Amino acid sequence: MLTDLTAYSARRRSSTRHPHNDAPDTAADFARLAALEDGPERELLCEEIVEAWLPMAHRIAGRFRNKGESLEDLQQVAAMGLVKAVNRYEPGRGAFESYAVPTITGELRRHFRDRMWDVRVPRRVQELRNKVRVARRELLDRPGQRPRAPASPSSPSTRGSPEDEVKDGMEAMEGYSALSLDAEISSADPDGFSLADTLGAPDPAYDCITDREAAKAGLRQLPERERTILYLRFFEDMTQSRIAEELGISQMHVSRLVSRSCARVRAEADAGYDGAEHAPPRDPPAPQP
Repeated sequence: MLTDLTAYSARRRSSTRHPHNDAPDTAADFARLAALEDGPERELLCEEIVEAWLPMAHRIAGRFRNKGESLEDLQQVAAMGLVKAVNRYEPGRGAFESYAVPTITGELRRHFRDRMWDVRVPRRVQELRNKVRVARRELLDRPGQRPRAPASPSSPSTRGSPEDEVKDGMEAMEGYSALSLDAEISSADPDGFSLADTLGAPDPAYDCITDREAAKAGLRQLPERERTILYLRFFEDMTQSRIAEELGISQMHVSRLVSRSCARVRAEADAGYDGAEHAPPRDPPAPQP
């Protein structure tokens, strides 16, 4: 009777120790591996051990499926973690499975932490995101309960408080995966309103403002008639012939005045630019009434 109970206990321990049946007996191989120097023989033995334990690595990779990464890529990451575990394992420190499982799991978690975020955030904020996500799910599962909104970030009393950390974690939840520019963000609009519609475009008026500011000093120094000619030519878009008729002068004279005035304004702008580079800073002028 005692013999039967002992045999049953041994069978029970063996069945509970490796319930997945993917932990081969490679103790002799690891002992041999530890005695080998670097070289082809050791590399070949490492490959054999990795191949024997590969089903276990694939099983661990399956725990991370449906998280935005293909199963094939996860299995490759798990295989890299297995290779690291085989190369670093010391037989005298316990069973290989106890060392390999956290090594492979850590490799998979690092992959999600470092490779899968569309917007990189600090590790502390990533951990906050996970805590907030779990807490939010628990609150939503309670009947009649809703997640408490975080305090306003503009409140000085909440800086560095748990409420502020909750806000950081909730904002990080939006950084794991990015929206497509074609994603519709306004369902009320019958024509559709996508994220791309909110993007700005280069405004050519900025260059025009810069040119106008640079030309102001030179324009102030021109005679009244030349300022009038430039205004009619470039702001009213009048031809030189019509300006000549308007002022009672020849079209050739208008052409000479336009060229000479533009040269003076350009020279004044260049001189002001060169002087601004070497001049000491000045107080801004008082606004004109």
